[in-house]
Amino acid sequence: MTGLGHSETVRGPFAPASAAALRGALQAIGAGAYVVDEQGCIIAVNARAEHLLGRPAEELLGHDAHDLLHRDRHGQPLPRARCAMRQAFHEGRTAQADEDHFARADGSLLPISWLITPYDLGERAAGTLVVFHTPERPRTTRPRPESAGRPLSELERLALLAETTTQLTSTLDVDQALQRLVALVVPRLADWAVIDLITERDEVWRSAVVHADGDRLVHHEDLEGPMPPVPEESPMPLSRALRGVASTLAGPGTYRRTPDSGIAVEQRRLFDTTGMHSAAIAPLRSTREVLGALTLGRAENAVAFTPADLPLIEDIARRAGLALDNARLYQRQRKVAETMQNHLLPQMPGVPGLEMTVRYLPAPDASQVGGDWYDAFPLSDGSTALAVGDVVGHDLEAAAGMAQIRNMLRAYAWSQEEPPSRIVQRLDEAMQDITDVAMATMVFARIEPAADGHWRLSWTNAGHPPPLLVSRDGLTDYLTDGHGILLGTQAGVPRPDATALLPPGATLVLYTDGLIESPRHTLDEGLGRLRQHAAALAHRPLASFTDQLLRRVRPVGNDDDVALLALRAPGRKAEDGVRGHGR
Repeated sequence: MTGLGHSETVRGPFAPASAAALRGALQAIGAGAYVVDEQGCIIAVNARAEHLLGRPAEELLGHDAHDLLHRDRHGQPLPRARCAMRQAFHEGRTAQADEDHFARADGSLLPISWLITPYDLGERAAGTLVVFHTPERPRTTRPRPESAGRPLSELERLALLAETTTQLTSTLDVDQALQRLVALVVPRLADWAVIDLITERDEVWRSAVVHADGDRLVHHEDLEGPMPPVPEESPMPLSRALRGVASTLAGPGTYRRTPDSGIAVEQRRLFDTTGMHSAAIAPLRSTREVLGALTLGRAENAVAFTPADLPLIEDIARRAGLALDNARLYQRQRKVAETMQNHLLPQMPGVPGLEMTVRYLPAPDASQVGGDWYDAFPLSDGSTALAVGDVVGHDLEAAAGMAQIRNMLRAYAWSQEEPPSRIVQRLDEAMQDITDVAMATMVFARIEPAADGHWRLSWTNAGHPPPLLVSRDGLTDYLTDGHGILLGTQAGVPRPDATALLPPGATLVLYTDGLIESPRHTLDEGLGRLRQHAAALAHRPLASFTDQLLRRVRPVGNDDDVALLALRAPGRKAEDGVRGHGR
């Protein structure tokens, strides 16, 4: 496939990955194609459309498609009220016509047949796809709505393949990819869709059995679940597809003979239960392996599948297989990354008299480890060190830098009986020469028993969000003292220390910015949200306090990882007894 060249320009509210998928989908269409936004302005165009219209992408993008292109047969601008394409666009429906006209750059008229259909652009954006080509002979100009009971036209087939590419390549979640695949083919091609997947242990799992009931897609969980193994020699259609041999047509009679395998028994049950009279079965495969099989079946639709339907279904299955393989690889990489991250983060020490809980949540959309971290360890003088930090980045380099900083901090803190500010200053001085970390933030503290049931906390803050202290009665205080510049600046300026007393039953919260920051809210709003919920949860056991705090405070759509360390000082026994009796 050739590159898009100067046609790669895409304008609109798309993430780079969505824009790339849109460009690839349009370029794969053999006819002219463009996509318009909700206002009808062109946001993407393929090279074939540029050639047919005699216009480079720069002359098309950003322009209202109707005003720029639509003409009547005399070459005059077509009134919007008379434009069938414009009407279908406003109604959000699929339609097509076999004789219309577009204006070319030189003023000449281009006779066209066209198809228009809604097009999901992702990121909560809606668009419309227009596919057009020059017809061989004039036909009726009346738009025809999409119908599941008739064969797809060539333009509809091209539009379906383009939509399949965009829909399936814009997600890296296997379950979501399966849902999108089903929605693309049911009821457009079939009444029933069945997806069988081969797991990493070479077991077959019937992952989806979906039926079109009017406008609803109904999942039949009673027909889903584990399947018998794939037979090595069976000539039956599903067995062949699961071995990646070929696509095949099947009907109820196919599986009424004596079954040659457990899969044949399950297929007979499928046909008997669903009432399918015709089915097309195609392998789902990537460039590396067979992933499963796609079965499309017809029950209410009286038209049986024919061999002429198989190329389209195979093409859809091939694109679905590539998308599923990418999603599986992503999820496998993410699982490995999370496992690595968990091993990089330490186990918490037991500190007599203190409760301590830690949590780490990776970035939702990152496939690699991140730079957020926490630590707690005993010091040589009997006190306990606490730390939470953030190395810039969401990749292996950030994770490696995090491990370097954490290990250096431990070494300095154990060997040098100095205040937190001096320990962090030593770390800052050594970072450039010993690590690859360019920038990081951190709170480093030490805690030890004090008089009258209190605990003394001393800390220094290197450009990090302030710790939050919550009393057992729900009073909150951000510890903003001891704040200095972030790590990596090597400014040589002495770092400040600060101290505070933790009263009995108080909770200390150390966290990274992923807990409070959101593109849609200010930092003050995030800090206020944390304060409010921490106060409301102050009476909870520490583990529940921590879990609920993460669930309630972490912004929806957060794209950053979060590390959180919560510590609770013991309450006075007399007070605990009174409070416990009062409950």
